Amino acid sequence: MRYIDEFRNKRLIKKIAEKIKSLAPMTTLNIMEVCGTHTQNFYRFGLDKLLPSNIKFISGPGCPVCVSPSNYIDSALQLAHNQNVIITTFGDMLRVPGRETSLEKIRSKTGNIRIVYSALDALIIAKQNPGKKVVFLAVGFETTAPTIAQTILLAEREKLKNLYFYSSLRLIPAAMEFLLKDKRLKISGFLCPGHVCAIIGTKPYEFIPKRYKIGCCVAGFEPLDILEGIYFLLRQIVGNKPRVQNQYSRIVTKGGNLRAQRIISRVFKIQDAYWRGLGKIRYSGLGIKREFSQFDAARHFSVSSQFSLSGRQRGVLSFQQKKCRCGEVLKGLITPDKCALFARGCHPDNPLGPCMVSSEGTCSAYYKYRR
Repeated sequence: MRYIDEFRNKRLIKKIAEKIKSLAPMTTLNIMEVCGTHTQNFYRFGLDKLLPSNIKFISGPGCPVCVSPSNYIDSALQLAHNQNVIITTFGDMLRVPGRETSLEKIRSKTGNIRIVYSALDALIIAKQNPGKKVVFLAVGFETTAPTIAQTILLAEREKLKNLYFYSSLRLIPAAMEFLLKDKRLKISGFLCPGHVCAIIGTKPYEFIPKRYKIGCCVAGFEPLDILEGIYFLLRQIVGNKPRVQNQYSRIVTKGGNLRAQRIISRVFKIQDAYWRGLGKIRYSGLGIKREFSQFDAARHFSVSSQFSLSGRQRGVLSFQQKKCRCGEVLKGLITPDKCALFARGCHPDNPLGPCMVSSEGTCSAYYKYRR
């Protein structure tokens, strides 16, 4: 535990907090993080109380469960009603609301929804149940994509005929560019997600300082990591020298994990994708390549994670609750307490919106540690 304790050293935390205060300009700065773990730990360790009031730490769409479209959940619910299908999913997907219900609410009725900890668990279940069609809800960012891709390759090698993957995999850099184009946000700098960068490296973020003149810093998840990342960003802002810095050098390199990247590109293709609360973002999703189409649930069951929307649904996807403002929370436009449902009917035991479902969701973290 000594290694972790070093990154939670109160004396060092206080020291770097004082450096941040002495360096911070008088103007308001919006530092956006796009990782649910950053969101959770920022409030869990009370780091918001250490920053000057003019430094706003705002959350972006860094929770993969939160940004999965309600249409994706509805399609999974349809599959779950098929008695010949076993749905396998990460636990925090169970309570994500679709338009009318959730996987959790129908689980007791159908009995064919199972919680797994990895895509490999789904493969094992498929081998154990040859008479059933097993569907894995492939949700996540670049972090989970390599293990899902590797499982598809393994399924091909073992000639499995009853395992399918329903992809809702999303790519972080594309979402960041989408946010930068929203002039309402006024983002001063990005705190980039450490575990995503462990896969893709720091290079994919270089377009941000070059094209948008905004700094980025890849940071780890302990209190000192987060505060040092903010400090590095402040130095860039004050010196007017935006660039991509790597605070998390003990894990992240410029080129990232090349083997993992090769596995992803072997199995997946980059395509447009819908994000709950944000809408359609170009080149922000991963779909299964045609050569592995025998494992693609969207093809086999004639469902799709690329939804055709019309009317008011086009651009920003609707929620189960009309008053839910998760879309604005995911963009960093508001804090959770500005939503009329927050802590008034919507809480972790009764989530009415996706941002309250996962522990990485902004509303959930805000409820637990800030409320």
